[in-house]
Amino acid sequence: MRTNNFIFLLPVFIAVFSTNLICAKIVSADIYMRVGRNGTVYFSNAPVSNGYSLYMSTGQNSYGGNFVNRLGRVAYRRIIFKACKKYNVNPKLIEAVIKVESGFNINAVSDKGAEGLMQLMPETQRLVDVSDPFSPYQNIYGGTKYLKSLIDKYNGNLPLALAAYNAGSKAVAKYGGIPPYSETRNYVEEVMDYYREK
Repeated sequence: MRTNNFIFLLPVFIAVFSTNLICAKIVSADIYMRVGRNGTVYFSNAPVSNGYSLYMSTGQNSYGGNFVNRLGRVAYRRIIFKACKKYNVNPKLIEAVIKVESGFNINAVSDKGAEGLMQLMPETQRLVDVSDPFSPYQNIYGGTKYLKSLIDKYNGNLPLALAAYNAGSKAVAKYGGIPPYSETRNYVEEVMDYYREK
């Protein structure tokens, strides 16, 4: 039954998604798909967790891919710099986290419920006093504050702090280091790669 519903609704989804892309003038937003454990099918133009694969490419032009990332960096750079100055964090690290977490998509929502640029979970939002996770200012300040607390907790060990940001401190404590989750290991490696870029 689930498969039949999926096949029936797929054309509707593609039509609506394509219309939104045209209206937004972003015609280079490839569609990714993954199937959850319970059989639910998820679609995203900015996958924020592992398991997604390219479902449909919508082409490339000046509005696509790298342009959006560059635009995001410029649009949020001032907020990032101010937040990093306040919490004494390298701006390149926050840019790397945002790139990996959301691809600079302020409206990104993961299937686990993480929201906004730095993909803050609801409990994290409460912890860092974020009332609107889709506000660039609140999300970046809140995410930077939270990441800084993890950096301090792990005595400046960035891979451990990033692992805790992704999988939680309990998982890091349980395994005595970066948890053996492929998602977390890939996440840490990807963020560190972007962070080290010149």
